[in-house]
Amino acid sequence: MRTRALAALITFAALLAGCGGGGAGGAGGGKVSAVASFYPLVDAARGVGGDRVGVANLTPAGVEPHDIELNPRQLDRMAAADLVVYLGGGFQPAVEDAVRRARRTVDVRTGLPDLVEGDPHVWLDPVLFGQVVGTIEAALVEADPPAADGYHARADAYRRRLDELDAEFKAGLATCEERTIVTSHEAFGYLARRYGLEQLAISGLSPDAEPDPRHLAELSDLVKSRGVTTIFTEELVSPKVAETLARETGVKTAVLNTIEGLKKGSSEDYFSLMRENLATLRTALRCH
Repeated sequence: MRTRALAALITFAALLAGCGGGGAGGAGGGKVSAVASFYPLVDAARGVGGDRVGVANLTPAGVEPHDIELNPRQLDRMAAADLVVYLGGGFQPAVEDAVRRARRTVDVRTGLPDLVEGDPHVWLDPVLFGQVVGTIEAALVEADPPAADGYHARADAYRRRLDELDAEFKAGLATCEERTIVTSHEAFGYLARRYGLEQLAISGLSPDAEPDPRHLAELSDLVKSRGVTTIFTEELVSPKVAETLARETGVKTAVLNTIEGLKKGSSEDYFSLMRENLATLRTALRCH
C-alpha cells in the first residue's frame, strides 16, 4: 500500500513539473500563443509558425488598422501571449501603448534598411517583407527553442514565395508605357521604389488627411499632362476624392489594395492580393 501511494505521489509531482515548465506554450508541449497587430503580420506569423503557433489578429476584418482602439479583452490577450508581433513607428498608437504589458514583443521595423520616415507600408515591398519574416522567425525561435528547425524551414519556404512574387513584379512591370501611379494616399512608396514607379498621392502618409485644394489642382494637371489612365482607390479608405479627381480628368478608377486587412469572410491572402495588385498595375500602366 505504501509503495503504491509513493508511486502515485511521484507521478503527481511529475505532472505538476510538466505543467509548470517550458516558458512559451510550445516549449511546454502546447501551442505557442502569438498576437499580431494587423493582417500582413498575421499572415507571416502563421506562415512561419505553422501548426505550432496560434496567431490572433488584433485588427478586426474590414477595420482600418491605423485607428483601432483596444478593448480590455484584447489587452488581456496581449498580456497573456507568448509573443506580440507589431509594427512600430506610430502606425498603430494604441498597440504601441499596450505592448508594455506584454511578456515578449517584437517590432518588425527593427533592422529594416532604408525606411522612409513615417511610412509604415513595408509589406508592400516583397523584399522588405522577407526581412520582416526573418524578424518574426527569430522571435519565435527565441520564444520556443525546441521547435527552431520547423520555424526555420517554414520561414525559408515563405521567403521563397516572396522571392517568386518579387520576380513576377519585376518582369510584369519592366515594360510599361507609363511609370506614374496616382493613389489615394502615400501607401505605395516602397512598392514604387522597388519597381521603378513614381507615386503621386492625393493625400499624405495618413489616409485621413484632407488634401490641399492647390495640391489637387496640380495633381489634376499632372494626370492630364502625363497621360495617366487610372486613379487608384483603396479598400479601407473613402474613394470620394479620388473619384472626383478621376471625373474631372476623364480617367478611370481602380482598386489598389494596401493589404492592411481582409474583408470579413474573404478567402484571399497576402500573395493572392499582391498578384491582383500586379494585374491592376499592368492594365493601368499599359504594360506589355
